[in-house]
Amino acid sequence: MTLSVQTNQLCPEFTVCGQISVADVAVFARQGYRSIINNRPDGEGGPSQPTSAQIEAAAKAAGLAYVHFPVASMMITPEQVTRYQALCADLPHPIVGFCAAGGRANALFQAVGCRVGRPA
Repeated sequence: MTLSVQTNQLCPEFTVCGQISVADVAVFARQGYRSIINNRPDGEGGPSQPTSAQIEAAAKAAGLAYVHFPVASMMITPEQVTRYQALCADLPHPIVGFCAAGGRANALFQAVGCRVGRPA
């Protein structure tokens, strides 16, 4: 089985992509990912968008850590950056972060200085 979405590996520990399907979760697990961060608010894409609870259930079934960290716009606050950096440091690596098209997930990665470990 292949992914339903194109991915962009930003570093060995972090990959971003657009909206994933429930079936994609098992593919990510087989590819060696250990965590998923969902940056998309529930319902943003209408009724065809899987809910956070559906993705979380698939992640747990596949043995992956899962966090719902919704960001409604590209206007990322300093508080979100601080929380995201701690989240990325604490989750098992490698991580895949997703949103509608990958833009917010990428912006968050850039905002934490392109690092998913603890700040130096």
